[in-house]
Amino acid sequence: MDDPEIWRWIWMAVAATFFVGEMMTAGSFFLLPFAIGAVVATILAFLDVSITGQWIAFVTVSLASFLAMRPLARRLNQQGQVDGIGARRLVGASGTVLEQIGGEGKLGMARIDREEWRAQSATGESLSPGTLIHVVEVEGTRVIVSTAPPPPKPEN
Repeated sequence: MDDPEIWRWIWMAVAATFFVGEMMTAGSFFLLPFAIGAVVATILAFLDVSITGQWIAFVTVSLASFLAMRPLARRLNQQGQVDGIGARRLVGASGTVLEQIGGEGKLGMARIDREEWRAQSATGESLSPGTLIHVVEVEGTRVIVSTAPPPPKPEN
């Protein structure tokens, strides 16, 4: 295992594994620093640096990259869900009931802006066609609606 030729390919496989692992896992840059360290070790292996030097570089670069990416990862994790993007843009929008929305989770149809959505009552009350509604929440492909006016959106 002291053959430098073998370590070139080991480091390359380790780097690829960490890169793929980073792309496949939900999270914020946990495996990427180790992939960067493995890439540096791969380059050093191709430059015929000793195996000890490769390991020192791998650990040092991985640790430095990890510490450098933590503030970014923390900031990305704090943002949470962004309102106003995709279907979430409908929260707070007004609309009209098109088809009866039954009580206790029975779906009906509502028009919000120019789109028709499957709708469910937030309070469980039955809503008849023509009733003015407001979107309280979006769950998958349906909107949860209420007849009460929407709460004011907080200013950013």
